[in-house]
Amino acid sequence: MNKAIYIATVESDSGKSLISLGLLRMMLTKSAKVGYFRPIINELNDNKIDEHTNTAINFFNLDIDYNDCYAYKQGEVVELLSEGKEDEVIQTVIKKYKKLEANYDYVLVEGTDFSGNGGFTELDVNLMIAKNLGIPALIVGSGNGKKKKDFINTMQLSYQSFVQKEVDVLGIIANKIEVDEVDYIQQELTNHFPKELQIDIIPKIDFLAFPTVKEVVKALNGVVLFGEQFLDNAIGSYSTGAMQLRNYLTRIKENALVITPGDRADIILGALQANASKNYPKIAGIILTGTLRPEESILKLIEGVQSTVPIIAVDGGTFSISNRIGAVKSKIYASHNKKILLSLDTFDKYVNAEGITNILTSYQSDKLTPSMFQYNLLQKARVQKKHIVLPEGDDDRILKAAARLQLLDIVNLTLLGDRNTIQLKCDQIGLQIDLEKINIINPENTEHSKRFAKTLFEARKHKGLTETTALDLTRDVSYFGTLMILNGLADGMVSGAVHTTMHTIKPALQLIKTKPGVSVVSSVFFMCLSDRVSVMGDCAVNPNPNAEQLSEIAISSAQSAEAFGITAKVAMLSYSSGNSGKGEEVEKVREATILAKAKNPSLKIEGPIQYDAAVDMSVARTKMPDSDVAGQASVLIFPDLNTGNNTYKAIQRETGALAIGPMLQGLNKPVNDLSRGCTVDDIFNTVLLTAIQANQK
Repeated sequence: MNKAIYIATVESDSGKSLISLGLLRMMLTKSAKVGYFRPIINELNDNKIDEHTNTAINFFNLDIDYNDCYAYKQGEVVELLSEGKEDEVIQTVIKKYKKLEANYDYVLVEGTDFSGNGGFTELDVNLMIAKNLGIPALIVGSGNGKKKKDFINTMQLSYQSFVQKEVDVLGIIANKIEVDEVDYIQQELTNHFPKELQIDIIPKIDFLAFPTVKEVVKALNGVVLFGEQFLDNAIGSYSTGAMQLRNYLTRIKENALVITPGDRADIILGALQANASKNYPKIAGIILTGTLRPEESILKLIEGVQSTVPIIAVDGGTFSISNRIGAVKSKIYASHNKKILLSLDTFDKYVNAEGITNILTSYQSDKLTPSMFQYNLLQKARVQKKHIVLPEGDDDRILKAAARLQLLDIVNLTLLGDRNTIQLKCDQIGLQIDLEKINIINPENTEHSKRFAKTLFEARKHKGLTETTALDLTRDVSYFGTLMILNGLADGMVSGAVHTTMHTIKPALQLIKTKPGVSVVSSVFFMCLSDRVSVMGDCAVNPNPNAEQLSEIAISSAQSAEAFGITAKVAMLSYSSGNSGKGEEVEKVREATILAKAKNPSLKIEGPIQYDAAVDMSVARTKMPDSDVAGQASVLIFPDLNTGNNTYKAIQRETGALAIGPMLQGLNKPVNDLSRGCTVDDIFNTVLLTAIQANQK
């Protein structure tokens, strides 16, 4: 199993880079195949690269392409979210991440750093991404400039935000904590968080908190006059040299950045001399403001002085430049080896890397978000390209879904209908689709009619079907599509946007028939709730199944769930839980549960059980505390069609959940029925389901 971890923070300037570097090195001690991914990077600089990503790749010599390391720039995400395209963002992030997951043993995923535009939405975006990638998070918080109590509260709220969004949290790292507050913060965090949560405290390291002269030069677009090789000097403080030199010298602190107008030769030379003197602190650099440069004679004098002080000229007044320098935050970049090495040393000293490794190695999650489920559908459908027939070829929704499927090149398609009518319909709705790349057959006029009629006659003559009637039935689109499957011209069929359920599945029941050992064809919906995907059956076919049929439906539904990546835990629903109730319907469910267990002893199944006890752990602890299924059921089997159909529709309408299906199960070849109120998305997803069924042995 691939291992990944999501590094998240809830604020800017948290020191998250230190943690990322430390974790990358930790992962590299376990495997050489380590990937790095930032779903959202900052707006690009003049070099057209994200410095942080560049640092991670180059310092560790990661075998990874830079363009594979991110999905979006920050501004792009803000624009897409403002247009309501959240699903597009998530699907793209999942696609990029999954590409890395497939090629690397470990992947470090790093959340946004709350800089630039869109900061007010970033927590939600980070939560959304972590949840949909299905990977655990490590939360990093900064105590810099915060009161102790405020910091504790911030970390508690952050943790609760992740947990409420169903994101597993591995640990908390409190960074940039004042040395004299470390013990207090450690104790408070230990008291306020679950015992299994790893908590690490990193004290404030001044050198790492200091920006470098190079970062200031970049922020101010400065021109380096002297000392370019010393731009990595760290800035511990800054002060303005506007007073007389004798007064200014008393204000110089260690690693100070001197800010002075370019014509103040006395301050410039005095600062250089102070740096060389044993009696004064070292100076990080000198910034010359006012678009002024020292006179030639002064420049010549400076040039002859051996100094480790870089001198930079900038445009702008002293006051505005000072404010801009104050806003520069320390970052770690690829060429600053000293900061990187100190970061790694700090991580080793204060973070229990082995503890994180052990947690990560043993971590397992069966959570499946709707976005990840839909992504998995696409990937499973692409395993082997299948041929799907769509009998209702002149319906607007069918054509729009066909255009999307053609664009993604997921399946081969046959549309049934008249080519001219279909082309006219596409023109009327302005649909961009290449009908030359789609097989179109008109059942009223096709070379297949006689062969199909013979096949149908041979299959149904024992039921009194005549050859003439068989030929007439081949002109019916549902029979024609089914006969295509039977004759090996298609792998599956999707219909029902215009026709009834019975019209769609009757030919399949007569011709394709059920799998060996299966006596009843049933259906399931994949109900995509906000935090999970549940399988619900039977909500479309069998009005009132008996106990034997209900047991088959449960087993078939569990197999369908597993085939689509959902761990099957089956709840046989009733108005009673366990032995608490009596009645004919309860006894039917109880008997069906016993039969299902006998047929498949390894199946995790519970019944009879009420819906709330099946899906809500707090209710399950009260009603069925010893059950392995209660509170965590993923497959929900309803006792009859009335209950199932109404329940799935109520959930769909009241929660906004996406219902994919119904998917028929039990047939030898896949035929699936649509609702006449279906959307283009419904058709698209049902075709994917059908293609995946066709790929399964």
